[in-house]
Amino acid sequence: MPLNTNIRSSSTIKLAFVSLLILLFSPRTTSQACKSSCGPITVKYPFGTGPGCGDPRFQTRVTCNNQHLTFITHTGCYPITAIDYSNQVIYITDPSMSTCVCTQPSKGFSLDWDAPFSFHDDTVFSLINCDTSSSPIFKSDGRNNSVSPVCDSESGSRVCGLLNSCQAVSRLDIPVSTCCVYTPVDLGPSFEMDLQKLKCSSYSGLYGFSGHADNPDSWKYGVAIKYKFNFNNEYPEVCASCEKTNGVCGYNGPYNSFICNCRSGINMTTDCSFEATWNGSRRSLLPFSDGAFWIYSLAWLLISMMA
Repeated sequence: MPLNTNIRSSSTIKLAFVSLLILLFSPRTTSQACKSSCGPITVKYPFGTGPGCGDPRFQTRVTCNNQHLTFITHTGCYPITAIDYSNQVIYITDPSMSTCVCTQPSKGFSLDWDAPFSFHDDTVFSLINCDTSSSPIFKSDGRNNSVSPVCDSESGSRVCGLLNSCQAVSRLDIPVSTCCVYTPVDLGPSFEMDLQKLKCSSYSGLYGFSGHADNPDSWKYGVAIKYKFNFNNEYPEVCASCEKTNGVCGYNGPYNSFICNCRSGINMTTDCSFEATWNGSRRSLLPFSDGAFWIYSLAWLLISMMA
């Protein structure tokens, strides 16, 4: 083989070796694409902070924009105030909802029928200022042409009475009998609350009484929503392993295959345990600095030994 061919081959090997060293030892500039929080709220599977994060079925239902976590249905976008991961419950608020402080018109609230969500048993919906003569939620009781709501229960009637004691509601001067309460919520298989169709002007949602059942000012206003991981509601083991190694569960590819997004920005098919091993090895190899000086010095030292 000619001498110049040997020189070119040797130079190519050395160049490749240097490139490999620089790639392995240089400080990483990439960052974790999938974050573990959105604003003050921790984000864990099945939710994500962006495309490719969490479970693809939840990608368009729960989003993170400008550090605000939002729940989305066909009736609107609603701020998420908290997530109880141990009990699989999302807590949201509806800006158009009436409370003890403010009463306002609303179109209602609904869940997407094909989404993996349902109303939590603690959620109570009070439909306010309904037309007793035309609303389908009222029926005649057969006595003196009087009507009664079909959705009220014993506790529901009490909720209506207490809401009417609020200054914001009492100002409207509407009878308690025009209020109808769903508890637990039963809006049918479509989870639809269309106030225009129900002939009601507004609604109030609450999911807790904060230990003050007789004081509507202290109630927890909002909506509590249950979610399921999958048909069997089982937490994926591969995702649990990913999160234990400080990774964030996500998906990629045409088949939405599972990935574990690591702090370095690398996506793995299992977990991020390699990062702890690699970081420990790099510290032992480069005790003084991770800077370019030590990288190139080591590279050229090895090259000179290979010459």
